[in-house]
This record gives sequence, structure tokens and C-alpha cells, in this order.
Amino acid sequence: MGHTWTDNDPQPNGEHPIVALIAVLAIILAILLIAWAKVEVHGTGELEAALTEPGHAPAPPPEHARTQEEREVDEAVTSSRFATGFSP
Repeated sequence: MGHTWTDNDPQPNGEHPIVALIAVLAIILAILLIAWAKVEVHGTGELEAALTEPGHAPAPPPEHARTQEEREVDEAVTSSRFATGFSP
């Protein structure tokens, strides 16, 4: 008697589940090693300095503080971008 094909039969792909699990663990380990190496090479000094020091650049002026002419130029540039298909 022959075997009939059903949807419940597993489809072998030639890969053992343990090999797949080892591959996933190797990828995770590689990501962690790369992150660790980055910290070892560059250190955390720059990161700490960036997080603790206040920014030195002045804040941009609010939108309403710009002149009418500047707003008209910005609107014209934006409308021409959309008209030509170069919208961001």
C-alpha cells in the first residue's frame, strides 16, 4: 500500500534542527562580540561625555520668528519639489 500525501507531513529541507539552533546562537554571539569589541576599542568616555554635557549649539528660532519672505521661499521650494516629483 502506498503512502498518500497529506498537509500534515513534514517537508524535509535537509537541515537538522540542532544545526539551525546552533546557527541562531552563533549569530547572537557574533552580535554581542561586535558590541563588546566596539566598547573595548572606543570606550565609553565619548558616550558619557555626550550624555552628561549640555549641548552648545543654540536652539533654532521658532517658525513664527521667520520673516514672511523666508516663509514664501520655503513654500515655493516645497511646492516645486512636489510638482517635479522630488518630494522627500
